[in-house]
Amino acid sequence: MNGTLEGQVAIVTGGGRGLGRAFARELARLGAAVVVNNRNRVVDEDGLGPADHVAAEIIAAGGRAVANHDDVLDPEVGKKLVAQALHEFGRLDILVTSAAISAPQMLHKTTLEYFSQVMNINVTGTVLPTAAAMAHMREAGHGRIILIASTAGLHGETTVSAYAASKGAVVAFGRTAAAEGAGKGVYTNMLLPYATTQMTEAGMDERYAEAMRSELVAPIVAALASPDSTLNGEVIVAAGSSLRVADAVEWATTSFDAEAGLSAADLESLVARSRSGSPRSYTHAQEAFQSFASECTAQHTT
Repeated sequence: MNGTLEGQVAIVTGGGRGLGRAFARELARLGAAVVVNNRNRVVDEDGLGPADHVAAEIIAAGGRAVANHDDVLDPEVGKKLVAQALHEFGRLDILVTSAAISAPQMLHKTTLEYFSQVMNINVTGTVLPTAAAMAHMREAGHGRIILIASTAGLHGETTVSAYAASKGAVVAFGRTAAAEGAGKGVYTNMLLPYATTQMTEAGMDERYAEAMRSELVAPIVAALASPDSTLNGEVIVAAGSSLRVADAVEWATTSFDAEAGLSAADLESLVARSRSGSPRSYTHAQEAFQSFASECTAQHTT
C-alpha cells in the first residue's frame, strides 16, 4: 500500500466507532500502521469489540493495524499505548485523541458524578495519551498530535455544560502542547468536527446528516498527521468536506480611571470601544500578557 503516510505509525484513541474509526481507516489507507484504541464496553458473540473490528477492516484492506482495549482513564494508558506502538511497529509518529462521551444534562441539574465522568474521559483521557506521546516524540525529534475537540468548547452549548467545559479544556491544553512541542519538531493541532456519529445522530438535523459523514473530515486529520505539515496550534472547524479556522482573540485595549470607579454604563462603553478595534490572536498566554501589559502601561503614562 502506497500513500503519503507510508512508514508512519499512529495511535487513535476512541478509534472503534464514529469519527475515530474514520480517522484510523484514513490514516491506514494512506500507509500508516495504526494502534486502534477503544475500550470494550460491548463485544460480539466472538468476544470482539469495536477496536478489533476496525483493526480487522484495515488489515483486510491491505493495511497494518492492531487493536488496543485500554481505558483512557487508566493512569498508565498513555505509556501502554506508546509501548504497544513501539513493540508492534517500531516507532510512533502520530497521535489522534478521539475518545469522548457526552450526555444531555441541564446545568442546574448537574451532579458531581456526571460532571466528573465527562471531564475525566474527555480531558484526562486526552491528556494522558498526549503526555506520553509527547515525551516520546520530543526525544525522537518529530511528531504530529491531533486533538479532537468541539465548537461547544468555543461557544458553549445548552444542556451539555460538562461536555462544553471539557472540550474548551482540550482546546486550551492543545494550544499549550503546541507551544511546548514546536521547538522539538512536535506539532499539535485541534480539529473541531461536525459529524453524524453515534454520539450526535439523535440531535443531528436530518437535512445535514448525510452531508456530515465522519469520512468527510478524516482527510484533514491525515493532512495534519503528514510529516510535511508545518501547521501548529491551529483550531480547525470542519464538516462535509469544508473547514474554517477558529481562534481565541482579544480586541483593542481601552483604559479607565480605576480610582474614580466604573459604572455599568461606563463598562458597556469600554467594551464597545474595545470591540471596535481589530481582533488580535496570540500563540500563548504570555505573549498576550506582554502585549496587554505594554499597552495599558503606555496608556497610563501618557
